[in-house]
Amino acid sequence: MTPEVDLPDHLNLVEYFLERRLAEGRGARVALTIDSPDGEVRNVTYAEVLALAHRYAAALHAAGVRPEERVGIALDDGADWVGAFFGILHLGAVVVLLNPDLDGDELLGLVDYTGIRMVVAAPRVEERLTGRATILGPLGDHACPPRANTHRDDGAIWLFSGGTTGRPKAVAQSHGAFVNTTVLTAHGVYGYGPDDVTLSVPKLYFGYATGMNLLFPFSVGARAVLFPDRCTPERVAGLVARHRPTVLVNVPTFVGKLLRDAPHADLSSVRLSTSAGEALPEALFVAFREQFGVELLDGLGTAEMWHVFLTNRPGQVRPGTLGRPVPGFEVEVRDDEGRPLPDGDTGWLWVRGRSRALGYVRALEATARAFQGEWYVSGDMVRRDADGVFTYCGRGDDMLKVSGKWVAPRDVESCLSEHVAVHECAVVGVADAHGLTRLCAYVLPAPGYDAAELPTRLGTYLRARLQAYKVPREVIVVHAFSRTHLGKIDRGELRRLGASRE
Repeated sequence: MTPEVDLPDHLNLVEYFLERRLAEGRGARVALTIDSPDGEVRNVTYAEVLALAHRYAAALHAAGVRPEERVGIALDDGADWVGAFFGILHLGAVVVLLNPDLDGDELLGLVDYTGIRMVVAAPRVEERLTGRATILGPLGDHACPPRANTHRDDGAIWLFSGGTTGRPKAVAQSHGAFVNTTVLTAHGVYGYGPDDVTLSVPKLYFGYATGMNLLFPFSVGARAVLFPDRCTPERVAGLVARHRPTVLVNVPTFVGKLLRDAPHADLSSVRLSTSAGEALPEALFVAFREQFGVELLDGLGTAEMWHVFLTNRPGQVRPGTLGRPVPGFEVEVRDDEGRPLPDGDTGWLWVRGRSRALGYVRALEATARAFQGEWYVSGDMVRRDADGVFTYCGRGDDMLKVSGKWVAPRDVESCLSEHVAVHECAVVGVADAHGLTRLCAYVLPAPGYDAAELPTRLGTYLRARLQAYKVPREVIVVHAFSRTHLGKIDRGELRRLGASRE
């Protein structure tokens, strides 16, 4: 039987994730542990988080922010990020999650596109926004207005889609969506409890981390560890040693970095480690489990459904797959006409559940294409086996027709990732002079391997393991990959580079 989450008509995330903890008598529990680069560690209780949220709400209200108005957050992870987040929601305004490390043009582009008037920004970000948005000043001692009596379907947070090409679209999500997924995923699958301590590799502006390292732990009175500085393997290993997290939130790229640069990290405290954002190669899953004794739960979520709705389960991982749907979500594989496909066939991912977004911001045609009644039609292609387990095949715009046959770049990337000389890789299609698609593999070498010899060596390796039409015509060694706003490899840039070589 499909679980049904009780979502009252009037719902506000501040009440659900903060005020209820105080009503339960948990106000004195530690909600946040802030670990600064200088070694200072500060604990913040649930009561203190709520007080800080009230101060932000009061300052924003005094600055003229009103219900349903958009307010951007461009802060480093810390108590102020969390206080501003809940302060905006307290007013019934809408949070817009911004990456503070975006360069000036990218950040201004998102600010202009979303029509943000007010931004809570880190000092290093303020100069990039001068003249384009008002920066919230000191909090002061203003009186805090009553919490807004928002509806469950009112807009709460705008996230940005995580595609690997083009400008990201803002996705409008409601208060109800965040509570629905928290109950179904955090409580129902991951088993979050009050004794959990969470630590995340991705930062809070990424919706995956907003859930795993803020809303999910706050829903049960657990503790989240935050750090404002850059995420490195050495830093994360030190944080794990110091704070002994039970939940480690990861992404595939960083999994590889941990294996390479912090192989002796002690993850014995970790009961649950997740991976999302990009597909997790089976070779990385195996290497991580063998090195650290922790299995990674790979899953798939989208901004359009807010968070993970397909995931492997603890103790039931099928390496190289996305596992099964989270109870409460329905996932289907369909063809180009929207007809269900049989098990084993590759098709478009359709998903429905009560966490479906309200739509894209200022993109009516894209909204009409992606949101079909109760269903969200993803740009991802998947297949389901007879046991109901899903495997990710790639983005639809990344799938390639080579020699008349479909190729999933991920299949080639998974093969490449198993080679000891490959640290990271990406495979894209490039049109040749005759308009035919050829495969190009871009490879970041592992330390100590000769870049000059690598293309020939990897070509031989791939020809021995793949069908001929799946073997890239060219292997190109790179020193670094261009990244999107969420840190994914920018495949659009790789296609442009490949075209320029023609």
